[in-house]
Amino acid sequence: MTRKSAVVICPGRGTYTKAELGYLARHFADKALLASFDATRAGLSQETLSALDGAATYSVAKHTRGDNASGLIYACTLGDFRAIDPEKVEVVAVTGNSMGWYSTLACGGALTAEGGFEVVNTMGTLMQESLIGGQIIYPFLGDDWQPDPAKKAGLMAQVAEIGARPGHVLTLSIDLGGMLVLAGNDEGLKAFEAAVPPVQGRFPMRLANHAGFHSHLQAPVAERGRARLSPALFAQPRLPMIDGRGVIWWPGATDTQRLWDYTLGHQVTEPYDFTAAIRIAAREFAPDLFIITGPGTTLGGAVAQSLILANWRNMGSKADFQSLQQSAPLLASMGMDDQRATVT
Repeated sequence: MTRKSAVVICPGRGTYTKAELGYLARHFADKALLASFDATRAGLSQETLSALDGAATYSVAKHTRGDNASGLIYACTLGDFRAIDPEKVEVVAVTGNSMGWYSTLACGGALTAEGGFEVVNTMGTLMQESLIGGQIIYPFLGDDWQPDPAKKAGLMAQVAEIGARPGHVLTLSIDLGGMLVLAGNDEGLKAFEAAVPPVQGRFPMRLANHAGFHSHLQAPVAERGRARLSPALFAQPRLPMIDGRGVIWWPGATDTQRLWDYTLGHQVTEPYDFTAAIRIAAREFAPDLFIITGPGTTLGGAVAQSLILANWRNMGSKADFQSLQQSAPLLASMGMDDQRATVT
């Protein structure tokens, strides 16, 4: 059997939904490590991951809170990363979306599993305590996923115009394939909702329990994170890691002080370009496969759209992607049992 080369992609907030309840119990093999995460949270008077994951019912109010969701998603991601079979797959690089950058650091070896948990739990808790601003998501690609730079430019001009109004904050938060995730204050978000036509019966969509991530609104959170999390947590990565600018952090050539500074600075307060991260991953590493760890299955569309926008393997539309995916799969989503089986 020939090993496939793969870039692993770590999902961000909003991916542990009702369908994921019990994901850790099903898939997290290292019970001692999970117990250590639980002990850390118990020591902070927080509900344990095991209790959250083992709840009888899913609660949007509880499970989507930053101080709960971040640790849950990180643990699901790390468990899945460790479940990848090295005889089937050679991981050549790691990247992630938004909060997935913290998971990337642990999967890539720049943070230990426990260090990664400390970073993600601390930042998720600080975000929840402040809950400054909010996020909204809106697509600029049509159902065919054909690139439409004019549509995107028009929406970004609207965002800039609204953001310049007195008392309004609105800015790009995440460039997410064919979606724009915007951050702003209530005035800015409401103005955008009023300015754009509804699409697909659900957009523009406010994201529950999300702050205005990746914007200057989060400067106080970044400052508190830097005060609480030591640069000594960070080490040389074992794998190349692609950040939210498309910059590659290479093993043996990473300035760990700069990595700390980016992670708790730019990454928190400036837009996160997931589309660029995927474009760089494709062009620099040319993997056979992109593996999206769990939890959830919602990131697949954004990865496929990002590859189309990069014209990867001459894909120009959703039909092109689907045809390639059927003949020689490009994406393996570990949140889907059949695709998970191909890489574990």
